[in-house]
Amino acid sequence: MADLPALSRKYEYRRRMPHYQKPGRPIFVTFCKLIRDPFPDAARDLILAHCVHDHGKRIALQAAVVMPDHVHLLLTPLPQTGDQGWPHALPAILKLIKGVSARSVNKLLGTTGSVWQEESFEHTVRNDGSFQAKLEYIRQNPVRRGLVAKPEDYPWLWPECRADTPVRRP
Repeated sequence: MADLPALSRKYEYRRRMPHYQKPGRPIFVTFCKLIRDPFPDAARDLILAHCVHDHGKRIALQAAVVMPDHVHLLLTPLPQTGDQGWPHALPAILKLIKGVSARSVNKLLGTTGSVWQEESFEHTVRNDGSFQAKLEYIRQNPVRRGLVAKPEDYPWLWPECRADTPVRRP
């Protein structure tokens, strides 16, 4: 039988804050640009494509929004094959998304170096009410920032909102 404490440590790492995840639970994630000047549109296109890339492979992505200087994701890590059903570790998921998107953005802009802040904010979603609140937060983020009048008008929101989706004003 596997050493359960060793397996639970696999899903925790420390830099400045501990990061915990519970199998099968959605996680709300925010990570920010290192330098707060806004990403150009083409960079946001690339970042969104990298966020969506592992949907159905390593993660079940419920929602994503790429803002001018940060990203919000609502995702559930999927079980790994051959690892006793343990989900993919959130630090590895974020390292992949942030690393690949940083390389693409640097190539696009002709720059080098870090694109993202090292840390991110994660919150395990505990119930359906919290899940719906985080989903609505992601949808409304571009509206609250004054970038669009309706979520469905924002091109870096996934999945795309339909025009008939009710909009709750902030």
